[in-house]
Amino acid sequence: MSKKCELTGKIPLKGHKVSHANNKVKRRFLPNLKKVKFTSEILKRNLRLNVSNSAVRSVDKKGSFDKFLKDVKNKNLSPRLKKIKKTILAKTA
Repeated sequence: MSKKCELTGKIPLKGHKVSHANNKVKRRFLPNLKKVKFTSEILKRNLRLNVSNSAVRSVDKKGSFDKFLKDVKNKNLSPRLKKIKKTILAKTA
């Protein structure tokens, strides 16, 4: 399973671990991913997604999963969520 957020598209970053003696060793900064169950009121089903903590906070700020999915850009979404977004937009229109 990839270390990528399905909602925001966050991926691991590269950088250095720097010691007190200023020795630099390569490392990866992983996103804070969690498996979260979201409920879609329009589709009337639950979705289990691998998302970052900041994505969960963004969904909470919008009010619901459906509202967030309508407003988010397609380039950040996983292919699975692009299909779900398309069905949600079709049902609301």
